[in-house]
Amino acid sequence: QVQLVESGGGLVQAGGSLRLSCAASGRTFRNNAMGWFRQAPGKEREFVAAIGWSGAVTYGADSVKGRFTISRDGAKNTLYLQMNSLKPEDTAVYYCAASTYLRGTYSYSGAYDYWGQGTQVTVSS
Repeated sequence: QVQLVESGGGLVQAGGSLRLSCAASGRTFRNNAMGWFRQAPGKEREFVAAIGWSGAVTYGADSVKGRFTISRDGAKNTLYLQMNSLKPEDTAVYYCAASTYLRGTYSYSGAYDYWGQGTQVTVSS
């Protein structure tokens, strides 16, 4: 059974940092597309960042570029999202996702077959 389990969320003051982790089990995703999405209350799920098999990365909204960094550890089968200079508008539930077959970087949720349960990130002003 494939599982993605996020961790690392929490409450942080504006300007602070958090590192989210997404541990995969049941199969390896080291050569597959993986990504992070987020959903704030009352809003649609939003693409945050993606990483492909080659290590290529892409980011979503301009507001996260330069502040968030996506990475992966293939040996640990784990995806990360380093978030710096956090802002109150970053408050959301953050989800990791993985694709069964795709290997590039994808910003649309339909590219991903597996999803984690989400981890809450709350940034206070």
